[in-house]
Amino acid sequence: MNRNSKSYNAAVIASLVILLLIGIFLSISIGSTRIPLSEIISAMRQGNNTSKAYRIVSYVRIPRTLAAVLAGCALSVAGAILQAVLNNSLAGPSIIGVNSGAGFFAVLITAFFPASLYYTTVAAFIGALIAVLLVYFIARKTGASRMAIVLAGVAVSSFIGAMTDTVLILKPNTAVERIAFLIGGLSGVTIDRLSFASCFIVFSLVISILLSYDMNLLALGDESAKSLGLNVTRIRFIFLILASMLAGSAISFAGLLGFVGLIVPHISRFLVGYDNRILLPVSALIGSIFTLLCDLLARILFAPFEIPVGIIMSFLGAPFFIHLLIKGRRGQLYD
Repeated sequence: MNRNSKSYNAAVIASLVILLLIGIFLSISIGSTRIPLSEIISAMRQGNNTSKAYRIVSYVRIPRTLAAVLAGCALSVAGAILQAVLNNSLAGPSIIGVNSGAGFFAVLITAFFPASLYYTTVAAFIGALIAVLLVYFIARKTGASRMAIVLAGVAVSSFIGAMTDTVLILKPNTAVERIAFLIGGLSGVTIDRLSFASCFIVFSLVISILLSYDMNLLALGDESAKSLGLNVTRIRFIFLILASMLAGSAISFAGLLGFVGLIVPHISRFLVGYDNRILLPVSALIGSIFTLLCDLLARILFAPFEIPVGIIMSFLGAPFFIHLLIKGRRGQLYD
């Protein structure tokens, strides 16, 4: 079947939706605490708040599952946007400093304004935007090559990471669990924390998909895009804002999850090609599935103990990043 045909793309999306539903079911059903499926179904039907199974599913597993879906979706689409807008397949929220900027501002809010946790999402978005604009500015000053963007991101991430550590040391009672936040974790997420961030994520996803044709024009190069009537500067800035909003919103409740925004866009391109009108929805679905899978592994590998999901992602993402660097040396960065 032709990879660019509508029937192929529809089949891919339908398959991914089915896999996502299976992942959601498994995430709700499986955990470090063993609860028979029949008991879960019975408790949810009765709505018995005194039931152990009902409390675990309602207050732990459902919020955690939604968090995995939203975070994976947001970070994957943010990565796809950054790679397209910056014309760099090594770009990703965790690679070029977006995660670090969002995390720093989220920590600042929780450290100095602990009663204003609803502003954490806004603060994380502002931090992500500042970081990505700073990296883009530094890269442009040094030639805007692919490697310049990556190196600028590493430098900005290191500097912001040092500031984050300083705040956490000076304010040890900050309302974030230090290790889980810096590595990335989904345990302890509540519906209240998700509700505000989810609005930002859904809004950004919708706008990104609506503007995905403009992203296709931008991929042709600045001169070609300008000749077709696209305001390159404005549309690039809009996409950077959307990527920052997506990444910042996810980080506000999931911590500094790494590599999902780098790995998933490459998998999506392999499946459906480079048309962002298809690539963005596919990236959103694969990102959700990937994060759900990693979170399941984090829960069951060492049960009854859990490890932060960011550790699993780092084990998978670091070799993939090295693979991309090797391909880059061969001039195959977008193959």
